[in-house]
Amino acid sequence: MIAVVAVATFATRAASFLVFPKGKEIPPAVKYIGMVLPPAVIGMLVVYCLKTTDVLTYPYGIPELISCLVVIALHVWKRNIFLSVGAGTVLYMFLVQAVF
Repeated sequence: MIAVVAVATFATRAASFLVFPKGKEIPPAVKYIGMVLPPAVIGMLVVYCLKTTDVLTYPYGIPELISCLVVIALHVWKRNIFLSVGAGTVLYMFLVQAVF
């Protein structure tokens, strides 16, 4: 199963080099999708993660809010997605396990 996933991942990554060889102009539609898709995916992940947050009962979404603010602040400050998401995840787990 791991080999199949590895081959499929490699094939999808290699396909872009076959479709758009070096020196060939990338179509504007593909450039546009490459520009808007990453923020759209992040937005969908945020909505998915926060959709079950109940703000009417204790802890009122406070751990989620604090973690989101830390992720945003770290990303604006350091521009490192691994640091910001990792720290936000660790902080959220700490808050729900030890504080709230």
